Amino acid sequence: MDILRYVAFSADPAGGNPAGVVLDASGMDESTMGTVAAEVGYSETAFATPRPDGALDVRYFSPKAEVPFCGHATIATAVAYADRHGVGDLLLHTMAGPVPVTTSARPDGSLVATLVSVEPRTAEIADSDLAELLDALRWSATDLAPALPPRAAYAGAWHPVVAAADRARLADLDYDMPALGALMARRDWATVALVHRETDTVFHARNPFPPGGVVEDPATGAAAAALGGYLRDLGLVDPPTVLTIHQGVDMGRPSLLTVGIPANPGSGIEVTGTAIPIA
Repeated sequence: MDILRYVAFSADPAGGNPAGVVLDASGMDESTMGTVAAEVGYSETAFATPRPDGALDVRYFSPKAEVPFCGHATIATAVAYADRHGVGDLLLHTMAGPVPVTTSARPDGSLVATLVSVEPRTAEIADSDLAELLDALRWSATDLAPALPPRAAYAGAWHPVVAAADRARLADLDYDMPALGALMARRDWATVALVHRETDTVFHARNPFPPGGVVEDPATGAAAAALGGYLRDLGLVDPPTVLTIHQGVDMGRPSLLTVGIPANPGSGIEVTGTAIPIA
């Protein structure tokens, strides 16, 4: 088994979000994948199995559980595949559905990948769940941005979107991990998308990930896609538009995610980022 290690959403191995990548997981069972992901220790490891038509079947495992979709591991997988087979279009078949990915080379030789999410959805969060969520985060209702109401958002995995009124609130992350993890397990939430809107198209984000045994994700492509769908569904952006999301800064792993929001309400959200191998 060839286990590759890439960092996604950064051109610096000290930034971004590391992911394990297995480009040929043929014959591996679920138990083995879970064991490998735990040994690798990153927030996710992607296991790809080549299909006769040239596409890939991909499964994603955190150190504790399988997840239906992972954005940063998708970007890492696409770039790892391009490193070996050349840039171009690639179709990934995930538990969430088909995810097209396109890779290309920049003038400096670095590779960049763009994924297109499955159709996004947005749902209300019950008042009791929101109260429990804020309590676990140790936030109060006054910490929230009135213009960005809390919602559950989906673009391959579910994430509650909670917007902070100011950047300082987002920077001060000190939550109850067991309590938040228990709530997220009951509601099948992958990560919590904590965001602050700096301008119409610039966001700062943090993503607690207790279901995966990870305190915080430094770059979360699935949550970025879900955020794009949330903003479009609630009429909080004027699509088509492009967002810039800064994540990982507060934990010392700066990451940059670019999110394209098409105008069509049913279309997938585009998430773009670089990825490089970790030596």
